[in-house]
Amino acid sequence: MPNVDITDFPYRPDAEALFAAIRDLDDPIWMDSGKPRSLSGRFDIISAQPTTVLETVDKITRIITPQTIYESSEDPFALAQQLLDTLGPADHSLSHYPFLGGLAGYFGYDLGHRIEVLPNLLGKVDSLPDLRLGLYNWALVLNHSSRKAWLIFRNDCPADLRETVSKRLKQADNGESLTGSDGEGTNPFEPSMSRDAYLNAVSQIKEYISEGDCYQVNLARHFSAKYQGDSWHLYRVLRRILPSPYSCYYQFGKRNQAVLSFSPERFLKLSAGQVETKPIKGTTRRGRTVEEDQQNAIELMNSTKNRAENLMIVDLLRNDLGKTCQPGSIRVPKLFALESFANVHHLVSTVTGKLRDGESPLSLLRGCFPGGSITGAPKKRAMEIIETLETCRRSVYCGSIGYISSTGRMDTNIAIRTILADGDRLHCWGGGGIVADSNAESEFQEILDKIRVLIQPDSPTG
Repeated sequence: MPNVDITDFPYRPDAEALFAAIRDLDDPIWMDSGKPRSLSGRFDIISAQPTTVLETVDKITRIITPQTIYESSEDPFALAQQLLDTLGPADHSLSHYPFLGGLAGYFGYDLGHRIEVLPNLLGKVDSLPDLRLGLYNWALVLNHSSRKAWLIFRNDCPADLRETVSKRLKQADNGESLTGSDGEGTNPFEPSMSRDAYLNAVSQIKEYISEGDCYQVNLARHFSAKYQGDSWHLYRVLRRILPSPYSCYYQFGKRNQAVLSFSPERFLKLSAGQVETKPIKGTTRRGRTVEEDQQNAIELMNSTKNRAENLMIVDLLRNDLGKTCQPGSIRVPKLFALESFANVHHLVSTVTGKLRDGESPLSLLRGCFPGGSITGAPKKRAMEIIETLETCRRSVYCGSIGYISSTGRMDTNIAIRTILADGDRLHCWGGGGIVADSNAESEFQEILDKIRVLIQPDSPTG
């Protein structure tokens, strides 16, 4: 007998009001497809009130339940696996549902220090944990392809929580109208790396490349601003401006911390043993006219530099997938495909594989972490260079946000186009791959093209 109760729920194309109905519960999370404005994206997944939370800070992970708090220095990926295992063996007969309870949250970029031996030179600018995952025993799932929805409760979900969730979701209205300006409560974003410092860092990377140290390094700039508003209001405004298929709003308990992600990039999807990753490399801005927009897209698709940059990361990811996938199963069904979003065009490739017997979603994730599209190649050397040239730790940025279902199904993003709300401050990063023939001024502008809608058009640029 399945240990979950699955009931049909009235479908609606926009899940915003449904999430708002349960947002005041502990640790609410909405893995947001960007619908109805996003052209892609399939599932919305909403949950709250996890039974257990994992929080990793540096070398210590706290395992938090309503009754107890334990600390462990064990590998956080292994601790996440142990927590997932408490749900019992995976029931693959129900894996066509994306999420039947399980883990949801984020793996921050700085967990890379637990996987690779790296220099420890940068300080944190926020107080968010390196990893934060909840073990959730209920979910509302919307499938925008089939226009169906389900309310799912695991058998261990308390009756009072079931009643509260069911009542609120059924009574959820179609959403309140947005009021106030887009930047209400936000001071101008300021960069922690000046324009001159960024241009100098690009020059240093090109020297590393010329000396044979590496082929590509993803270099990021950090921005921050004071903020007195509600991060939920900000998320609602921005998801209308930048609808993205791998978005997420994740709020941490009562601590005024949240992750607001508008990612266009899938990191790893695992379903029925099939693995897919979709690295983005190659970006250009949208045009102001239809003609200019088409010309920009054509130039991107024909760019020797961007295609070479993309191919480097495809090769890196093929190697990473080889750690946990069956030999000979790795394929590249799409290379240099054009995908267009509200603010930019991207070149996106697709790499697939078949997971080996004995491997798990978490071993797959660990073997590929952090994503090669936001490190560079070779990965370890690129990460060492990032640690010497950037101004602060990346935190959640360039990590991965998503879910791992009790069925073994997983879907995660690369946490780009992401804002961190931390008390009275917002943090945002933008980055891009630097290769031998990169133009520093063009790379500087590309970062602003990617995140301008997040940090406001009149924000300082260095």
